[in-house]
Amino acid sequence: MALKIEKLSKAFGDLVAVNDVSFDVPAGQMIGIIGRSGAGKSTLLRMINRLADPTSGRILVEGVFDAPVDVAKLKGKRLRQWRAQCAMVFQQFNLVPRLTVMTNVLMARISYHPTLRSLLLLFTPKDRAFTIRALQRLDMVSHALHRADELSGGQQQRVAIARALVQEPKILLADEPIASLDLRNATIVMDALRRINREDGITVICNLHLLQTAKDYCDRIIGMRKGEIVFDGKPSDLSDAMAREIYGVGEHGAGEPADDDVELAFTATQTSTSAAAEPGHEKVAKVG
Repeated sequence: MALKIEKLSKAFGDLVAVNDVSFDVPAGQMIGIIGRSGAGKSTLLRMINRLADPTSGRILVEGVFDAPVDVAKLKGKRLRQWRAQCAMVFQQFNLVPRLTVMTNVLMARISYHPTLRSLLLLFTPKDRAFTIRALQRLDMVSHALHRADELSGGQQQRVAIARALVQEPKILLADEPIASLDLRNATIVMDALRRINREDGITVICNLHLLQTAKDYCDRIIGMRKGEIVFDGKPSDLSDAMAREIYGVGEHGAGEPADDDVELAFTATQTSTSAAAEPGHEKVAKVG
């Protein structure tokens, strides 16, 4: 699956959250989108998934439907098909607290069934097999019968990733997936995303606040500032000066985070610098 973003914009009244953004996403790439809060990162991902409608521009996709389509124009059944192929992982997990882990993950199979079966939560043996395999990959199968609200934040995020996997997506969007996690769980989650990218060939686009995390895990970094792309390239090509420009280090404008918060995003490391070398590496158990 190939994705092409062309002159994509989103305005909320007079506020332009994303402004004339264009970039191509080859199949199987892992991309980290970085920038300070309010840079437009989340709005961009929501438009790709069509949780938000673009004000203008196109989202072209090949390899999902019989012919190339503009996702921005999809409606009804074809829009649901796109969302099944373009899974989303959120910062706040979006699990149903009172349901078991197993049921939360199974619910991602709803798009593969008629409405009545979906409403009655009637899942097939194939659905359950998908779910067990996904939970095994995230080391969460032992929690399958636990309620979601009994889990830690890191465990809930792993369940959310398992839920995304059983959609059998071609692309996975992750919106600040480690922002609310501690160091050890952040490493486990990022290892899981990188492993899915490498082993399954699933394209991953991940919004990240911390520069070092993006450098550790991603093949490519896109830097956004005030709704626009100001950098697009390999992590090794991202200079110190450009990183400071992306985060506005040393600047403090009205409505923007204080400089110490921006410095934290710019300098802090959520992972060991070798974390991306071998997904599932032994250092995870030693972090924290």
